Amino acid sequence: MAVLPNPAVVIGAGVNDLVAAHYLARAGYSVIVLEEYPSADTDIGWVPAKIVRDLGLEAHGLMVDHPDPWVAAPLPDGGRLELARDVPRSAAALARVSPRDASKWPEFCARMAQLADVLAALYAEPPPDPLARGAEEWMRLAKTALRTRWLGRRGMTDLFRLLAMPCADWLDDWFENDTLKGLLAAAGVAHIQQGPRSGGTAFRLLHQHAGSPPGVFRPPRSNLRRVLAGLPGIHVRHGAAVARIVVRGGCAAGVVLADGEEIATPLVVSGADPRRTLLTLLEPGSLDPEFARAVGNIRARGVAARVNLTLEHEPGFSTLVVAPSLDYLERAYDAVKYRRVSPQPYFEACHDGTDAAGRQRLAVHVQYAPYALADGKWDAARSAALTDTVVDTLAQHVPALAGVIVERNVFTPPDLERLHGWPEGQPHHAELAPDQAFWMRPLPELARNRTPIRGLYLCGPAMHPGAGVAGASGAHAARAILRDREGGKLAHS
Repeated sequence: MAVLPNPAVVIGAGVNDLVAAHYLARAGYSVIVLEEYPSADTDIGWVPAKIVRDLGLEAHGLMVDHPDPWVAAPLPDGGRLELARDVPRSAAALARVSPRDASKWPEFCARMAQLADVLAALYAEPPPDPLARGAEEWMRLAKTALRTRWLGRRGMTDLFRLLAMPCADWLDDWFENDTLKGLLAAAGVAHIQQGPRSGGTAFRLLHQHAGSPPGVFRPPRSNLRRVLAGLPGIHVRHGAAVARIVVRGGCAAGVVLADGEEIATPLVVSGADPRRTLLTLLEPGSLDPEFARAVGNIRARGVAARVNLTLEHEPGFSTLVVAPSLDYLERAYDAVKYRRVSPQPYFEACHDGTDAAGRQRLAVHVQYAPYALADGKWDAARSAALTDTVVDTLAQHVPALAGVIVERNVFTPPDLERLHGWPEGQPHHAELAPDQAFWMRPLPELARNRTPIRGLYLCGPAMHPGAGVAGASGAHAARAILRDREGGKLAHS
């Protein structure tokens, strides 16, 4: 049995897990990070400035990709609609397809940026608890109320409407062009089993905008995980699978690895999804049955596959979105409602740098492809058919790519679960919807990163604020731990 001074174990080596680990190490813990599943080097999400400052990430080589144009979408009559980081440039591009939409674009961007700033402020702190008592909680609630009040009457109305309404309705209020509405709505449905006419998807669109400049509705990509993995102060053990979290007397006491090794510690921080952490890694009977049932009902439905293409030369775009209209997206969603793969999925193809041989990589998010199929299981034939759909569709819009693809790999939702530990292939660990957000993410009882087991905390993307805000869930977990330690609620040796 390994024994460390002031020990802490972090399960997982994703961005949130590593952020939590580094905050704890700087607070004096001896941190072991147990990595079972490898993660990608490119991370998606806005990195809050406080995390960058606290961990000195820029000095250690943090690079955030800000492509310009940030998105392109094929037009039905040929050519592409390209949106730039500069609002007037995007308006000029829109003027060629819809002068009316071009005139509305600056106002839309300003309005969305104002609302997204409210979310960004909420995401930088633990979620407010409307039922909590105490001066600190009342102050947090008061700050939230003031931020909302400062929006003014129209801004407050828009915010409350956005939290519940379909993104299709919101976009129809503003624009007429199908291509523009399709590429924006795609951000509102990414990684959730909903279509653009489902309630709450307007909130998802706003979430994707938080932390980005006006007019950019996709989170940036960065090398954050690679930088965090290279920072000193923590010990990362690769290929270390946790079989069980040890609990004694209602308190965390350590972890047991798959090879039988036990690491004793009163502090375990899990970046695994809540269902796996609380229902699989804990001994049966460790939790109240009603609470365990609620954990089992956390929605984490995987609806997207990934196709990686290796190219002989650059694709000629940074991100290409194939979601021609709101109707197209809704029809694609119709298939997954009945556990079928959409014959015309929405996808986003992102230029993902180069491989070791200097060849270009294209990462394609393919939605809607459900984890569980109504008529059998994912097999090689189904996977190949999905890849063919992506390649054939790309070739329609970028004919030059057809002859330069030298390698292609597909990862279905079951593949993503097996390779990365994502429940049902869901990378966010819990769908981000209004009923699983803020003080309800993923459940009200877990929203502050604490679990019913003393010394066991959650830090993964299922926690507030969710995926798309890189490292924030891990930072919140670390701060909760340190507050509990200062308040005498957590043992430290």
